[in-house]
Amino acid sequence: MIKDKIKNLAETIFNDVVGYRRHIHANPELSFKEFETSLYVKDKLTKWGIEFTSCANTGVVGLIKGNLPSDKVIALRGDMDALPIHEDNDKPYRSKNHGVMHACGHDVHTSSLLGTAFILNQLKDEFGGTIKLIFQPAEELLPGGASIMIKEGVLENPKPQYIVGQHVMPLIESGKVGFRSGIYMASTDELYVTVTGKGGHGAQPHQNIDPVLIASHIIIALQQIVSRNADPRLPSVLSFGKVTANGATNIIPNEVKIEGTFRTLDEDWRAEAHKRMKKMAEGIAESMGGSCDFDIHKGYPFLINEEKLTANARGFAEDFLGKENVIDLDIWMAAEDFSFYSQVTDACFYRLGTGNAAKDTMHSVHTPKFDIDEDALKLSTGLMAYIAVKQLGN
Repeated sequence: MIKDKIKNLAETIFNDVVGYRRHIHANPELSFKEFETSLYVKDKLTKWGIEFTSCANTGVVGLIKGNLPSDKVIALRGDMDALPIHEDNDKPYRSKNHGVMHACGHDVHTSSLLGTAFILNQLKDEFGGTIKLIFQPAEELLPGGASIMIKEGVLENPKPQYIVGQHVMPLIESGKVGFRSGIYMASTDELYVTVTGKGGHGAQPHQNIDPVLIASHIIIALQQIVSRNADPRLPSVLSFGKVTANGATNIIPNEVKIEGTFRTLDEDWRAEAHKRMKKMAEGIAESMGGSCDFDIHKGYPFLINEEKLTANARGFAEDFLGKENVIDLDIWMAAEDFSFYSQVTDACFYRLGTGNAAKDTMHSVHTPKFDIDEDALKLSTGLMAYIAVKQLGN
C-alpha cells in the first residue's frame, strides 16, 4: 500500500532530514544570497540521481518522473532564505551567521522538500506523471523569488497543473496540519512616505512649516481609508511601523519619513486604496503648506487556495494523519510570495504544526526565539509525498 511505503520511507529518512534542517538552520543566508544552501540542495539531488536545473540565480528546480503512464505534472515548493534577525536560542544548531536567522522556518521547508524528494525518488514505479521540486530563493524580500522564478519559466516545460506548498505554524500543535480553501492570505504593499516642510527653531513655529505635525495628521487621517472607505466585510490592514523625524526638542526638521504596510484580500480595492491614500496624504500636506511624496512598493498579491485541489489535499492529509490531526485555518493577514504561483495555476498552501509547549517551540515566526518541535519532520516529508502521488493519480 502506497501510504505505508511512504510512511516507512519517511521514518527511514527522518534522522537525515533532522540533520539537513540543523545544517541549514546553522548556516542561514539572506534573500537572493542563498549560495551555499543552493549548493547543499544540489549536492543531495545529485547524490540521489535526481535531475535539476538552476533558476533565479540561487533557485533549484528538480524533476522526478514516475514510471507509470501519465502526462500530469505537480509542483512542490520549499523556500530557502533566512531573515536579518539575531538568534536568541541556545541550541547546538543555532545560527553561525551573526544577525541572520531562519526565524520563519524556511530551513524546515527546504529540508522537508529534500526528504520528500528522497521518498518520491524511491517510488517512481508507484506513480505516473512528473513531480517538479521548486527550491525557491527570496520569499522574504520584494519582488519575491516566486515572481522571478515564474518569469524565468519555472511553471513551464513541463507545465504543472497543480502546485503545493507547506509552511510552519508554531501555534498549531506538532503532529497536526491546517487547511483553508479559497482566499487565505493577504496582499502586501510597502509604503514609503516623505513629508517635507520648512525646519527651524522650535520656539518659532510661526516661521516654519512643521512636517512633524503634517505627518501626524496624515497618519491619523489615512486610517479613514480602512474605517470609512473599505467594505467592512473585506479585511484590510493599514499600519505604520516607522516614523523618522531627525529634529530635537527645540529643532523642527525639514522632513519626516514614514514607513508602513497595506494589506487586503481584493485586487480591485487594493488599487483603489492606493489612489485614495496617495491623494489624501498629498492633499493634507499641501493644505498645511508642505508637500508629500507617497511611494508605494507593490508587493505580493493575495493567496488563494483552489477549492478542488485543497479539498483533495485535505482529504489525503486526513487519510495519512487521521481526521483528528487536520484542522481548519482562518484567514491570515500576513503575506507570502507563494501567492504568485496561486495566481497562475491551481495551488494549495497548508500549515505544518510545529508547536510544543514542553519543548518551548511556541514562539512566533520572525522572532529571535523561534524554533520547532523536530518531530514535525516525521510527517512533513511523508505528507507532501502522499499528497503529490495521490493528486497525480486522482
